[in-house]
Amino acid sequence: MGYFERLWCELPDVAPEHFERRRAFLISALEPRSRVIDVGCGAGWFCDALAAAGFSVVGVDVAEEPVRRARARYGDLEFLVVGGEELPFAAGAFDAAWLGEVIEHVQDGLGLLAEVARVVGPGGRLVLSTPDHAWARRLWLGVSRRAFEAHFEPRSDHVRFFTRRSLTGLLNAGGFEQIEIRRTRGVLLATARAAR
Repeated sequence: MGYFERLWCELPDVAPEHFERRRAFLISALEPRSRVIDVGCGAGWFCDALAAAGFSVVGVDVAEEPVRRARARYGDLEFLVVGGEELPFAAGAFDAAWLGEVIEHVQDGLGLLAEVARVVGPGGRLVLSTPDHAWARRLWLGVSRRAFEAHFEPRSDHVRFFTRRSLTGLLNAGGFEQIEIRRTRGVLLATARAAR
């Protein structure tokens, strides 16, 4: 059993963290009737929200357990387990991609972003959320051993930690432009366009 499969088998079936705030941001960032791929869709909560708002959506995840949960809860939506480095879709198959609390779990962020840019095509929209590591948080982690050890627990599933600047750099290097990032209560909310 793979790492993310084990992790999902241990997770309770509850709403994603900051769900309402992230849902509102996601829907407001998309053009009406967009075709959206939810990369790292988990148990399908955002796919359902997108479908209810009139978007066409496909959810993909690397583990079978979240996709099983998503299919059981939202049987009328499409969910796929994807392994490897390539998404099983043609170039430009989608208008937009949602990466909600995903990029911090990925070792090859540039590879993922290149693949997302491919499936949304030039000018395609990227909408993303990830935990914010603003200066106050970094300062607290630097002075509190307990906070540092808890935050950087070696068995944690977070492999990347972002500030607004470092996320901008990654998105730019990954082939995205028109990058806009705002922070709100511990979360970075980003939009960008795949380079033309």
